[in-house]
Amino acid sequence: MVNRNILKRGLVLPIALAMAAVTGCATPGLGGGDYSRGQTRGEQSVRLGVVEQVRLVKIDGTRTGTGAAAGAVLGGVGGSATGGGRGQIATTVAGAIVGGLVGQAVENSTTSKEGVEITVKLESGKLIAVTQEADEKFQVGDRVRILSGGGVTRVSH
Repeated sequence: MVNRNILKRGLVLPIALAMAAVTGCATPGLGGGDYSRGQTRGEQSVRLGVVEQVRLVKIDGTRTGTGAAAGAVLGGVGGSATGGGRGQIATTVAGAIVGGLVGQAVENSTTSKEGVEITVKLESGKLIAVTQEADEKFQVGDRVRILSGGGVTRVSH
């Protein structure tokens, strides 16, 4: 059973906020200027081109399981505070299931990002499109660099 002292001491909200903060910190940058540690000191190929089209997109949030786990714990704690006997077991289980689903949805929505799909006509005449976080402004006609290496491609001014 869940320790009711957690509820009495008002620790549910601080625990939930701490779990949400950890989830938010785990989100890596997806913009043209964001590099992982493994991408540093590595060679990248550089191609030049001109922006043909820019389209706003939404980049899905993370689904690490942290949101679902935090929601399940909080839902289970909340459910255990109601009912008694077998009813309490049922509300605990139901609370955990509903809390897990809500927690997963909250994690996804709070970690989603605004992005851009940039279509570029390379100097070779080939058209490519790259999707990345909207950390730089691109306009049709801009001359840009396409940097590719380590399985990652980005557009940069």
